[in-house]
Amino acid sequence: MADVKQFKLPDVGEGLTEAEIVSWKVKPGDTIKINEIIVEIETAKSLVELPSPFAGVVGDLLVDEGSTVDVGTPIITVDVGGPGGAAVPVEEVAPQVAEPADGGTASEVAGPSEVATPKDDEAVEPGLIGGPAPGGRTSVLVGYGPRTTSAKRRPRKDAGATPRTPSAATAQQAVQTSMMTTPTPVTEPDGDEAEAAAPVASGGVAAQHQNGGVRVLAKPPVRKLARDLGVDLAAVTASGPDGSVTRDDVMAAADGSIGSRRPEARQDGERETRIAIKGVRKMMAQAMVSSAFTAPHVTEWVTVDVTRTMELVDRLRTNREFGDVKVSPLLVLAKALILAVRRHPGVNATWDEEAQEIVVKNYVNLGIAAATPRGLVVPNIKDADDMTLLELAEALNQLTATAREGRTQPAEMAGGTITITNVGVFGVDSGTPIINRGESAIVCFGAVRDMPWVHDGEIAIRKVTQLALSFDHRLIDGALGSQFLADVARVLEDPATALLW
Repeated sequence: MADVKQFKLPDVGEGLTEAEIVSWKVKPGDTIKINEIIVEIETAKSLVELPSPFAGVVGDLLVDEGSTVDVGTPIITVDVGGPGGAAVPVEEVAPQVAEPADGGTASEVAGPSEVATPKDDEAVEPGLIGGPAPGGRTSVLVGYGPRTTSAKRRPRKDAGATPRTPSAATAQQAVQTSMMTTPTPVTEPDGDEAEAAAPVASGGVAAQHQNGGVRVLAKPPVRKLARDLGVDLAAVTASGPDGSVTRDDVMAAADGSIGSRRPEARQDGERETRIAIKGVRKMMAQAMVSSAFTAPHVTEWVTVDVTRTMELVDRLRTNREFGDVKVSPLLVLAKALILAVRRHPGVNATWDEEAQEIVVKNYVNLGIAAATPRGLVVPNIKDADDMTLLELAEALNQLTATAREGRTQPAEMAGGTITITNVGVFGVDSGTPIINRGESAIVCFGAVRDMPWVHDGEIAIRKVTQLALSFDHRLIDGALGSQFLADVARVLEDPATALLW
C-alpha cells in the first residue's frame, strides 16, 4: 500500500530563507535509504548536499533544477509504504539544533512533517538521521548530531546496479560535506569515478529520459560550468566514462559554439542579458553595500621592490619540506601581514557600534578574497598567527582549492579579522578594496612586474609591485594605517627583516 511522504526544503542552520536546487542526485523510481544524498542546493553562503529522511521509492521531483524555493517548500515525494520503507511522527524524534555560522540564534530544523527511522537491525552512526545525539535524542537531519569521524572517500559505484543503496561511507560523507558548520576538508573521488547525477544505463548511453526530458550524464561542477557558458549539455559530444560529459567536452563545445564565456540567459540576437541576483552574489552585494556605507574608508598605497621576496619564493619551491605545497608571493605577504599586525594590533580590530567599544582581536583569522563562478567569497584561516610558514602555505592551498570547487562552508567565512585581496593574479596593479564586513582593514596585492628601479644608487630592472591598504578611519587613523602598511612593505622588500621582529 502506497504511503507517500513529502520532503520539504529544510533550514540548514545558516539563518537563510531560500535556496536554489542545483542538481538532483536521484530520479523517479529510484530506491533510496535513510541518509542517502538526494539533492544538492545552493544557499547564499555555500553548496549543501541534502540527505533523505525517508527510506523508500522516489516519487516525483517537485522542483526543477535551477529553481529557487523558500524553506519549507515540498521538493520531492517518497513512497515509504513498500518494503524497507518506514516513517514515524516527528514528535517522537526530538529535533537537533544547529549553531549558525554567523553567531546568531540557533533555529530548529524545518523539515518534513514525518521522518523515517531505521530498522532495528540497522545500526546508525551518531549524527545521522535516526542516530543517537546528545541528551538521548535522535537526529532528524544529517549534520545536526555530534561530529565523530572524519571525511571518507566514497566507494566506487557499480555501473550495472540500478537500485541506489550507498554504503555507510557515503552517508558519513554527507555528514561532513552538507550541513556541518565547522570547516571540513573535502575528499575528492578518483578521476575515473563517474559522479553522474543519475545511474548509468546499460550500454553506456550519454543521456536518459527523466520526467519526459533528456538527462545527460555529468558531474554537478560540469553542469554548473555548462550553465555559466550557455552550453546545452544535450548537444555536447560526450567523451567521459560510460558516456558522461566532461569539463573538456563543455569547454570544447563553448569554444566552437559561442567563442567566449557568456551567461546561459544569453540568446543570439538579444541586446540585453538579465541575470538573477541570488545566492552568493546576492550576499556579496549586501555585504559590500553595508561595509561601504557604514565604515568611512581610507586607502593608501606603497610601491615596493619585491625582488628578494621573489628569490625567497623560488628557494622555497625547491625546498624539500615545501615539495607538496604550492608556494606563491601571496604566502610571503600573508606572513608579512601577520608580523605587522603583531607590531600594530590596532589594525586587527572592529568597531562595536552598539557597545561603543573598539574590540582589538588578539588573534589573526586571515581572510583571503577568492573569486569563484558563484561570486566573491572570503574564507579565512583560523589562528593564522600561530602557524609556521609551512603550515600557512598548506592552509592557503586548502582554502583556495575548496573555494575554487565552490565548497567553502559558512563557518570558514565567519570570524575573519583582516583580509588580503590578490588582484595581481589578473594582471592588475592595485585598487581601492572595500573592507570585509565586520573587519577594519584589507590589503590589496598587485601584479609583480619587471620595472626600472633605483637599486644601490643605480638604475636596474627589479621585481616591483604595489600594495594598497583600505582601513576604517573610525578606529584606524592615518598614522597607524601608514605604519602598518610600511611594515608590510619592509618585509616584502627584505624578508630577513622578519627575523628582527
